[in-house]
Amino acid sequence: MPIYEFKCLKCNEVFEFLAVKSEDAVEMRCPHCGAEDFERIMSTTNYAVNSGGGQGPSKQTRTCSSGSCTTYDIPGP
Repeated sequence: MPIYEFKCLKCNEVFEFLAVKSEDAVEMRCPHCGAEDFERIMSTTNYAVNSGGGQGPSKQTRTCSSGSCTTYDIPGP
């Protein structure tokens, strides 16, 4: 069951939508203003590093056309 994040194009409210079944017809509206105009946005991630001394994520920051870009390399399979 994926959770999708959307941004309302009218009031800029960010909200989530849980997709239970793809065949279910659901009327989606902004919970803040009721508008039906929104766009799907990239969700942020959360990563917890084990305090047991394991290897954590490495970070590389560089300059790119939009300012600065950061890439995280998270260990694991």
